[in-house]
Amino acid sequence: MAKVNFENLRIYHLSEKLADRVWKSVSLWDGFAQDTVGKQLVRAADSIGANIAEGSGRGSSQDYRRFLRISRGSLYETLRWLRRAYSRKLITAKETTELRSIISELSPTLNAYLRSVSKSAASSKVVVARSTKDQSSKT
Repeated sequence: MAKVNFENLRIYHLSEKLADRVWKSVSLWDGFAQDTVGKQLVRAADSIGANIAEGSGRGSSQDYRRFLRISRGSLYETLRWLRRAYSRKLITAKETTELRSIISELSPTLNAYLRSVSKSAASSKVVVARSTKDQSSKT
């Protein structure tokens, strides 16, 4: 697997944008709200980018794909906590719309990137398999 510089990835920039906006909102809440919904929401949003970064540092495509899937799970968890925050009147409709706008851009981009990494890994396996087959037919 070629080393990926996660800091150059669009999905990473979008995940940071989302996490920073979530932090900005939650930092204004009262202590009880921060301690309950806020911490969960911040952790979920921060986890998206953290898993992209960690996965890129792993040595194999399989590990990278696994961490990208975990990142996608954290994205959905973030959505869940946003729904709770909105229903409990911790964030406004405008804030919800702004955060969902980032998510609606990040989600398909992350899915496309995961497909791309998976496709690349699959084609690498085919090349290795052909190479191994060619070597065995020569002996």
